[in-house]
Amino acid sequence: MIKYVWLVPFFPLIGVLINGILGWKLEKINKGIIHWIACGAVGLSFLVVWMIFRELLNLPPEHRHFEIIVYNWFTSGVLSVNVAYLVDPLSITMSLFVTGVGFLIHVYSIGYMGHDEGRYYRYFTYLNLFMFSMINLILANNFVLMFLGWEGVGVCSYLLIGFWFENKEFASAGKKAFVFNRIGDFGFVLGMFLLFFSVGKYTDIYTLNFYNAMSHVKFIPVAVASAVGILLFIGATGKSAQIPLYVWLPDAMAGPTPVSALIHAATMVTAGVYMVARCAPLYLHGHSAMEIVAIIGGVTSFFAATMAIAQYDIKKVIAYSTISQLGYMFLGVGVAAFSAGVFHIVTHSFFKALLFLGAGSVIHALSGEQDMRKMGGLKDKIPVTYWTFLIACLAISGIPGLSGFFSKDEILGKTFASGHYFLWFLGTVTAGLTAFYMFRVLFMTFFGESRVEPDVAKHIHESPATMTVPMIILAVLSAIGGYIGVPHLLGGSNRIESFLEPSFSYGGIETENLFHHVPAGTEYFLMIIAVLVGLAGIYVAYLFYMKNKSIPENLVKKYPTLHKLLYNKWYIDEIYEAVFEKPGHFLGSVLWMIWDELIVDGIVKGVSNIVRGIGCGLRFVQTGSVQFYAVGVLLGIVITVTYFLNF
Repeated sequence: MIKYVWLVPFFPLIGVLINGILGWKLEKINKGIIHWIACGAVGLSFLVVWMIFRELLNLPPEHRHFEIIVYNWFTSGVLSVNVAYLVDPLSITMSLFVTGVGFLIHVYSIGYMGHDEGRYYRYFTYLNLFMFSMINLILANNFVLMFLGWEGVGVCSYLLIGFWFENKEFASAGKKAFVFNRIGDFGFVLGMFLLFFSVGKYTDIYTLNFYNAMSHVKFIPVAVASAVGILLFIGATGKSAQIPLYVWLPDAMAGPTPVSALIHAATMVTAGVYMVARCAPLYLHGHSAMEIVAIIGGVTSFFAATMAIAQYDIKKVIAYSTISQLGYMFLGVGVAAFSAGVFHIVTHSFFKALLFLGAGSVIHALSGEQDMRKMGGLKDKIPVTYWTFLIACLAISGIPGLSGFFSKDEILGKTFASGHYFLWFLGTVTAGLTAFYMFRVLFMTFFGESRVEPDVAKHIHESPATMTVPMIILAVLSAIGGYIGVPHLLGGSNRIESFLEPSFSYGGIETENLFHHVPAGTEYFLMIIAVLVGLAGIYVAYLFYMKNKSIPENLVKKYPTLHKLLYNKWYIDEIYEAVFEKPGHFLGSVLWMIWDELIVDGIVKGVSNIVRGIGCGLRFVQTGSVQFYAVGVLLGIVITVTYFLNF
C-alpha cells in the first residue's frame, strides 16, 4: 500500500475540484452531497494512511523509509525537484492525526455550518484544500514541495479566517494572518536557499531532498548550519505562532469554530514544529539554532499563558492556550527531545480539537455568544458538551492517566535532563497557569448561576449528533491517547519514541551526550512537582470562580494596571501598530504621493498631455470643408514650385 501514498493528498484534491466547480449547483439540489464528498475524501485519506501505518509496523525499524516519486516537477541547472512523497514513521504519525482529527472536524462542521446558506460548498471546498495542502507539507520528500504545502495552508487560513468577510473585523483578521505568515515565509525561503548552496558548496551535492540534505549537513560549518536553522525557524515562528510572530493566531478566532479547531489542533500551527523535527540533523549540528528554538519555545509558552488568564472570550482563551502549548513543543524539539515534541503534537491534537469543538458547541447553544461573563449554569443543559470539555481540561492540565500528562511530562523531564533548568522551571510554572485558565473557562461556562441573556436562555439546547459524536471520540482519545508513550519509569516502553527514532537517528550526529543522567528518584520528584503544580492551578481556579467569586474582582481592583496589561495582551499589538504599521502606512503614503503620483503617473500623464495637445492642434486641419482642402492643396503647390524655382 505504501506505493499508493499519493492517494492521501489525491482524495482531498478531488473533493476540492468537485465541490469547487460544481458545488454551487449541488447546494441548490441537495447540500448533503457537498459534505458527503468533502468528508468522504478526508475519510478515504485516513484509511490509506492507516493501512500504510500498519504496513510500516510489520517492517524492521531500519527499513521504514520509502520515497515514492510521482513525477519530475522541474529541473533547473543543478536543481531537480520531484513531486515525491516520503513515507517514514514521522510523516505517517503526522498524517494519521491530521487526517483522523481533520475528518472529525469535517463531520462536526456539518452541524455547525448547517444554517450557512449559499456558501456551504465554498466552506467545504476550503476545508478540503486545507487538508490537501497540509498533507503535501508533511508527506513531501523535499523542501520545495513542503513549501508548496506551507504556502497552501497559509492561503487557506486567509480564506477560512476571513470566511465571513462581510464583517470588516473578520476580513482584517484574515489579512493579518496572511501578512504575518509572509514575514515568516521570507525567512523560510532564505534558509532553504542557504541550505541548498551550502550543502552543494561543501559536498558537491546540490539537493533540497530532505534525506540527502540532512545526511550531509554535518559537512558544512557549524555557523552556517546555525544560520540555516535560524532562518528556517523564523518561518516556523510565523506558521506556528511563536514570539515575535504569534499575534495573528488569537485573531484567527474570527473564522468558524471548526476552522479554529482545524488550524490550532490538526494542521497549520503544527507545521513549524514538524519542520524543525524533520530537520533534526541540521539543528543538532547547528546547536546555536537549537538553543534559540528552546528559548523561544519556553518563553512563548509562559508568555502566552499569562495572557490567557485574563481573557473573557472563550475562543481567545483557547487560542492563547494553543500558542502556549506550541511553545512546549518547540521546547521539546529545542532540547533535542524530538520524539517528545512530536508526541505532544499528537496528544495536543486530541484535547485541543476537543476544546475548540466544545467551545463551538457552547457558542452554538448560546446563539453565537462567546463572552464567558454571559454564560454560566450550562452543565445540565448541554451535558455531553460539559463532560467532554471536562476531559479535555483535565488532559491539557496534565492530570495523571490522561494524554497530556504523558507528553508534557516527557518534555519537562527531557528539558531538565538537558541542563536547561530555567526553561524547565518556566515550563512547570506554565503547567500551573494552564490548569488555572482552563478550569477558569470550565467554571465560568458550566457552573454557578446562569448569566445568559433571557432571550438566549430560552433556546439553549445540546448540539446535534454530527457535532457531539466527534466530540465524544476526541474525548476518548484525549483520555487514552497518551498510553502510546508511557515512559519506562512508569513501566511502559514509550512505543511512540521507539517508532519515531529512525526519523531522527540518521545524519551521523548523536544525541545521547546532550542529556545528563537523571536518577529515577529525581524523575519521580519532577513528575510529582508537575502534577502538584497542575492541581494547584485547578484549586486556585476553583477558589476564585466557585468558592469565593469576589477574589478575582478584588484582585482586579487591587492591581488594575496588571490586569489591564494582561487583558490587553501586554499591548504587543499596539506596539507593533506604533512601530511598524503606522510608520509603514506613512512611508507607503509618502512613496505613493511622490513616486507613484508625481513621477510614475506624472510621466504617463505628461506623455498623454503632449500627445493630446498635438492632437488638438492637428484636429483643426480636418475641417470637413472642400474649399479649405483646395486652398491647402493650392498653397502646397505654390510653396513647392517656389522652392524648386529658387534652387
